[in-house]
This record gives sequence, structure tokens and C-alpha cells, in this order.
Amino acid sequence: MKRRSLDPETPVESAEQSLYEALLSLKNVEEVGAFLSDLCTPAELEVLVDRWRVVPYLLEGVSYREIHERTAVSITTIGRVARYLNQGSGGYLAAAARAARRQAQTARKRA
Repeated sequence: MKRRSLDPETPVESAEQSLYEALLSLKNVEEVGAFLSDLCTPAELEVLVDRWRVVPYLLEGVSYREIHERTAVSITTIGRVARYLNQGSGGYLAAAARAARRQAQTARKRA
């Protein structure tokens, strides 16, 4: 993907940082959902959801073929997510760990 800035006064890195800060400023799941719905096309959001859906299966060691059968996500996408899980910046792992902690806290509250 070509990285460019339409505004020569605003470097791409600054615009990227601004997006990250906007995400961090959101207070709950509903606000994040509304923001992503406004930011992404339905197809873009579907791609993000598909990528996120396969993370737990990969962390459990489920085979690509089995993940595909359970989710209908393409083998190519599964492989891409697996590559970034293993060689990426750690974002998937950080988010998955926090999501697991959140689910555990919710389960404890219900018990």
C-alpha cells in the first residue's frame, strides 16, 4: 500500500499517530464499533473481523484447514495472521491477552 500525505504540512506518521490516539480516546465497545463503522467500508471491516476471528484458533494451535472449516476465512488470510502473530510487532498477542483477561473478569463477576 502506498503511503502518502495529501497535506504536505502533515507527515504521514503524524496522521497515523492521530488515528492511534483517536482509538485510545474511545471509552467503550459501542464507541469503538461506531468509529470503525464510520472509518471502514463494510468490506474493510469484514477483513479486520476475519483476521481477528482466527487469532484465538491460531493461539490454540488449531490447523489452518480446521480454522478455515470453522470460520470460512481463507487459508491465505489465516497464514497472514499467523505470520504476524509470530513475526509481527506483538499487537495481536497484546490484544488477545487483554481480551482473555477481560473475559475472565467478566466470567468471575457472573459467578
